[in-house]
Amino acid sequence: MRPGGNRGWLLRLVIAFAFTQGAVSMARPAVSYRALALGADERAVGVIAGAFALLPLFAAVPLGRRTDHGRCAPLLPAGAVLIVAGCALSGTADGLTAMAAWSGVMGLGHLCFVIGGQSIVARQSAPHEQDRNFGHFTIGVSLGQLIGPVAAGALIGDHDRSDGSAVALLVAGAVAAVSFTALWRIEHRTGETVPEAGGHRVPVLRILRTRGVPAGIFVSAAVLSATDILTAYLPVVGEHRGIAPAAIGVLLSLRAAATVACRLVMTPMLRLLGRTALLTVTCLLGGVLCAGIALPVPVWGLALLLVVLGFCLGVGQPLSMTTVVRAAPGDARSTALALRLTGNRLGQVAAPAAAGLVAGAAGVAAPFVMLGGLLLVSSGIALRAPAGAEPEHGPARLPRRPARRRSGV
Repeated sequence: MRPGGNRGWLLRLVIAFAFTQGAVSMARPAVSYRALALGADERAVGVIAGAFALLPLFAAVPLGRRTDHGRCAPLLPAGAVLIVAGCALSGTADGLTAMAAWSGVMGLGHLCFVIGGQSIVARQSAPHEQDRNFGHFTIGVSLGQLIGPVAAGALIGDHDRSDGSAVALLVAGAVAAVSFTALWRIEHRTGETVPEAGGHRVPVLRILRTRGVPAGIFVSAAVLSATDILTAYLPVVGEHRGIAPAAIGVLLSLRAAATVACRLVMTPMLRLLGRTALLTVTCLLGGVLCAGIALPVPVWGLALLLVVLGFCLGVGQPLSMTTVVRAAPGDARSTALALRLTGNRLGQVAAPAAAGLVAGAAGVAAPFVMLGGLLLVSSGIALRAPAGAEPEHGPARLPRRPARRRSGV
């Protein structure tokens, strides 16, 4: 099958990703509530949230290397198994150390699934389809983030947070297991040649020095850190402001719904603005809105902030994937995507830890000011993205006939 052919595989991948991401999105706030019920303070919550990204931080590049020189699909069921185990065992853990460890297992499973999925999209998409297909791929993330927090909030309830969070984590494991029903015939033979195992490997430093790759990595890490802190720390903010877990779940789902809406209209926005301008504007506005969460606004005002913020945050992930894939050498795309994920996980380790320190020193709303500053910096970096990374839309679009001919090479 040539890149750009039948896209049934993409639909199945989105469905599977929606279930695994839904499980993770249920588990992350449930882990925070369970940690609080077991006596954790703001710093401990930050450490446990950071543990989710610790194992992936070291595993991303080796997994990317393996995927560059082999099949991508085996990573999907492996990742789902680890997510199921991490969720279920976090629900039965009775200590903070055990919770941090199983959170790390969950994070490793999520990494395997994401690397496998992103590599399949990169390998099986024609160049002119990459923005659209990566946007659709990340709709699975947003659908999971839309449903997961609401389900977690409903299961946890307002009273016994320890038992409620344990139930939410066990249910999250069951939700992740449903993803296996969609993991069939996702990876096909394409017109691209996959390097054989043991072949030439592009050095990591060369990939990182390629123009466009560092910018894509930084923007992606900044956007994901903002999403991650929202998921992990909005429950803490809710505890201090007297907002019920069910309401926090609804707020997080509103943010995810806005992200889904953003990705559904990604193509017309790209035609109107282009990738560089779209990334710059959304990161800039997202930084201002993220800092606004620190203000003592009422719940309806917080909902408004999160809806617009969710729309802005929806741009960074799919466009940073395309930026990295187009900038990287052809035989190192999975490794480049893995480096992007390493940057994401580094942000997920550093941001919660820094958020915990900031929250302990300046209050639970202060981490959102920190993240606002990070997004403002990322907007400046996005503005310097290479012009060659622009999508093939609008007046600058390449002729359709050559695009189809290249896709069959």
